[in-house]
Amino acid sequence: MPPITILEDRKKQIIKKGYDSAEISCEKKSLAGSISQRACVFCGSRVVLYPVADALHLVHGPIGCASYTWDIRGALSSGPELHRMSFSTDLSETDIIYGGEKKLEAALLELIRDYSPNAAFVYSTCIVGIIGDDVEAVCKRVAQKTNIPVLPVHSEGFKGTKKDGYKAACDALFQLIELDRKHKPRADIKPIPLTINILGEFNIGGETWMIKAYYKQMGIRVLSVMTGDGRVKEIQSAHRASLNVVQCSGSLTHLARQMEAEYGIPHMRVSYFGIEDTADALYDVASFFMDTPEIMKKTKRLVEKEIKGILPELAQLKAELTGKRAAIYVGGAFKAFSLIKALRHLGVDVVLVGSQTGNPDDYRRLKKMCDPGTVILDDANPLELAKYVMEKDAHLFIGGVKERPIAYKLGIGFCDHNHERKIPLTGFEGMLNFAREVNETVNSPVWDLVPSRNRPEKGLKGKV
Repeated sequence: MPPITILEDRKKQIIKKGYDSAEISCEKKSLAGSISQRACVFCGSRVVLYPVADALHLVHGPIGCASYTWDIRGALSSGPELHRMSFSTDLSETDIIYGGEKKLEAALLELIRDYSPNAAFVYSTCIVGIIGDDVEAVCKRVAQKTNIPVLPVHSEGFKGTKKDGYKAACDALFQLIELDRKHKPRADIKPIPLTINILGEFNIGGETWMIKAYYKQMGIRVLSVMTGDGRVKEIQSAHRASLNVVQCSGSLTHLARQMEAEYGIPHMRVSYFGIEDTADALYDVASFFMDTPEIMKKTKRLVEKEIKGILPELAQLKAELTGKRAAIYVGGAFKAFSLIKALRHLGVDVVLVGSQTGNPDDYRRLKKMCDPGTVILDDANPLELAKYVMEKDAHLFIGGVKERPIAYKLGIGFCDHNHERKIPLTGFEGMLNFAREVNETVNSPVWDLVPSRNRPEKGLKGKV
């Protein structure tokens, strides 16, 4: 492989454990010219809000932005599927010159009349921020006319990174909760015992239903999920929960902090990926309700039963996977922690790990978890990922839709742990699904036909 030059300003965002003592640089805007794997602010807001299935989602901007639809990031619903419809105001040159507020108002009124949603989210795109449409004023007028919440989402793509989109979505969800709370008697605002909200779970492959089933067996009621298989009324009741449990820490922690400050609801970070983290998540929630000892007893029985059910097959799969090497590049670093643990259960070595939105604490933790020689990247680009995947001779790349082409072009296996997958990868059953997929991918006979992999098992010797 010919040498690849890393941009000078990117070098502080790439470290190799055991070789670089300095902390990784992160939480900064993507470097111009690096073709970052990150998505824009608008994308971040859609990721969070799209799974609210009984709400209208209207993109205010040119038609191109509306291509970011349900089919790019799936979110299963047990009922309404209005979230699968992609609506846009389709701003043209004339609208950009004279303003798009009238077009936006007309579109909202027509869509609310035709589809009868329980709420509407209006996403501002780059051009709307440039021309200065007063989206908030339009939303207020339409809300008064239609008597449903119409919420502006300030998600102009140029404002920052995907992380800023998460914040815009959290602000919109908080407004939705506040609209309901302000119109309720004080007696209806008291917390409901033994209830939680699950934040940052998007039900991509049915995970929401699995996690809710765990808590039901434990004796805990899930008041709302934000936002997998989400419903407007459930979200509006979220201020009455006893605890917020945050799964995807990057996307919904801002909302959890808002709710703690405003309503006094404590929150904890958890992960439902892998055996260890799923068990820890359930035990941590049970510990919060220690005043009801029966919950911990039920939790222990649940965890013991679930682990016993999957360990024999996991042991068989580990025998086939031990010594294989994996590269991980995901959105949030919290998912990377769980993936490293899950792969260790399978005997797979992690040789590269990175994230789009990690913070300094995340990378310090990653550095402690990784083996010497592991490459750690923040906000990587395709060229860097390809370089290190080849130099570390990975057998498998775990990432999302944008990483898939990199893996296939390099002739290695790929596992989607992001938005396009169709099977659940969370919880105990999800760990087994993940192990099976890794094994079927890495040990597929198709790799015998790929020249880059059809050689003695000795690894590439390129330097990092």
